[in-house]
Amino acid sequence: METKKEKSAKATNSGVAINIADAQKQSSEYARSLIEASLDPLVTISTEGKITDMNEATVNITGIEREKLIGSDFFDYFTEPQKAREVYQEVFAKGSVADSPLTLRHKNGKLTDVLFNGSVYKDDKGNVLGVVIVARDVTAQKLLSRYSLSLIEASLDPLVTISTEGKITDMNEATVNITGIERDKLIGSDFFDYFTEPQKAREVYQEVFAKGSVADSPLTLRHKNGKLTDVLFNGSVYKDDRGNVLGVVIVARDVTAQKLLSRYSLSLIEASLDPLVTISTEGKITDMNEATVNITGIERDKLIGSDFFDYFTEPQKAREVYQEVFAKGFVIDSPLKLRHKNGKLTDVLFNGSVYKDDRGNVLGVVIVARDITAQKQLAEREIAGREKELMRIEELERFRKLTVGRELKMIELKKEIEELKSKN
Repeated sequence: METKKEKSAKATNSGVAINIADAQKQSSEYARSLIEASLDPLVTISTEGKITDMNEATVNITGIEREKLIGSDFFDYFTEPQKAREVYQEVFAKGSVADSPLTLRHKNGKLTDVLFNGSVYKDDKGNVLGVVIVARDVTAQKLLSRYSLSLIEASLDPLVTISTEGKITDMNEATVNITGIERDKLIGSDFFDYFTEPQKAREVYQEVFAKGSVADSPLTLRHKNGKLTDVLFNGSVYKDDRGNVLGVVIVARDVTAQKLLSRYSLSLIEASLDPLVTISTEGKITDMNEATVNITGIERDKLIGSDFFDYFTEPQKAREVYQEVFAKGFVIDSPLKLRHKNGKLTDVLFNGSVYKDDRGNVLGVVIVARDITAQKQLAEREIAGREKELMRIEELERFRKLTVGRELKMIELKKEIEELKSKN
């Protein structure tokens, strides 16, 4: 017969056993809730490679019922079973594996790209019981990556991504073309080696990190055959989803055509015999030709940035004509007078029009001042000639009137003489 003490001890042991069982049950339920809470497929696999448990996301991505998955070979659900087995074995060898790319196959044939992440799990004695696998669906990321790649390739300008160490990590075909270097040789190479001034390129790159971005820094790229291409370097940092800077994205705008156009425009400007000036929206001279230097007697570097209106005898009138260009878009043959620094005055006809950027924004005014000194002198000579001719005509008229008057007087006298003779 059990003593009271023995009964008490038995009850205590029974209570402890119940509490342990409850704790284990609660722990199991908690673990199950964690497994099911994962949106990614999560699978536990035995040391023999057999599935021992999984969540609903695994059922959905394979299309196989839970009871059929249990005990089946984990590797059979991948497009490359052997590769999946090798990654699984790597988990045992290293204890864990991260972001190994694999592809899961649904029973209806649909394929899902995943990143395989796994680690071993052990009992309380440290014995390995199997592997826990999480397969992150990266379909959306791959689509986004392809979209990003299509944007990169769509760019006609060379576009390059560069690591924090200054090494090229990716580029588009335009970069291959402008350097003449194959893609696989560009990857991992030093970005700065492809410029005529590597140190300057490095400084601009460092400026991107310092400021977050840089715009229109002029540099020159060198093709492997020696051809040089002038570019405007535009860049900004790019970051991961936590805000950590991963590197720099560079777009190098080829400005060869613009520079040729600029040189062509400059040759047109210099070819003009008339003074030609470009003026900013603030009325400051931004460029001019040699004819402007000659007509004002002011050196080019002193003209640049100076007030355009200061070189006229009537600055306010010149300003009003300039404002009229902005109001109407152009002005034709407005008479003004330019003053040379030695005091010589030149009559000009002021013709101007606004000029714009490729977005239609007005950048300033282009002025051509036609020197009409010769025309004025010719006109004055013509006027003087006409006045002289008029004076000669007037003199002849006076002479004619005088002569006619004398003739009439003689006729009258003759008539009077004849009348007197007839009376006698």
